[in-house]
Amino acid sequence: MCRIACLFLALFASPLIHAQPTDVTPIECGNCARWNTPQQPFRLFGNSYYIGTRGLSSVLIDTGAGLIVLDGALPQSAPLIAENIRELGFELHDVRWVLSSHAHFDHAGGIAALARLSGAQVAASTRGANALRMGTVTADDPQAGYGMGNAYPAIEHVTEIVDGGTLTLGNTRVRAHYTPGHTPGSTTWSWQSCEAERCITLVYADSLNAVAAPGFRFSDTPARIAQFYASIARVARLHCDIMVPVHPEFGELFARLEQGSDTLRFVDPNACQRYATAARMRLQQMIANETVSAPAPNTR
Repeated sequence: MCRIACLFLALFASPLIHAQPTDVTPIECGNCARWNTPQQPFRLFGNSYYIGTRGLSSVLIDTGAGLIVLDGALPQSAPLIAENIRELGFELHDVRWVLSSHAHFDHAGGIAALARLSGAQVAASTRGANALRMGTVTADDPQAGYGMGNAYPAIEHVTEIVDGGTLTLGNTRVRAHYTPGHTPGSTTWSWQSCEAERCITLVYADSLNAVAAPGFRFSDTPARIAQFYASIARVARLHCDIMVPVHPEFGELFARLEQGSDTLRFVDPNACQRYATAARMRLQQMIANETVSAPAPNTR
């Protein structure tokens, strides 16, 4: 408990301004406390590091010309991520870019604070950027029905990365793979990290989970279902040596962390395929459940 409290004080306290910045005001939700459990940062491979919490992923890439951070988790996660960056020996002011996977409060909520603290620019897919600027989901998001419960700190300036487009900084080129379904703007990111003479491909896999607010039905829009299946297939096809899912519980990241200090312990070329297979099964189950509970036809 001390660690979290002390981080807030160290990062955000001021002798002149005692109010906590609004972009780190905690969001309350059923899973938020569990998601925000602190996690020690660790190296994934080469110049790539895990800096997220126990339940929400965030990754740092040291490009040699500045740092790239993927996702900011919850608003209250920002001080934990900032401390993890420092614990690895880096400085916040060296963060040049923060990239967004999808614009829900549990992954984008901390981006505004991280951008403010570091001066970094923010980038996302075109649809993701629209949501980040609003500080909430778009009207066609499956979870839009939760209304104000979707809100998080908005980000005024967001660079849009096209599907298949890249962001290059220093020795690293990060590629955007649009994977809509969980949200309209969902984006999976990939890049290479090298250690000695070996280079591997890392995939920051966005959520492929079919989750919706009450009243929303994926099966009402066949084109949406087809798009979701296409996104799942796209992730399955990616060259994927190490996969970091946006929710680490959907992968084997921490189980592999406990295996020791082998620099290759996170390498699993089949991880993206397994991730996609599980997502396909969940989507099929969601559609089946919707079919069973389909509303009676209007016979009037």
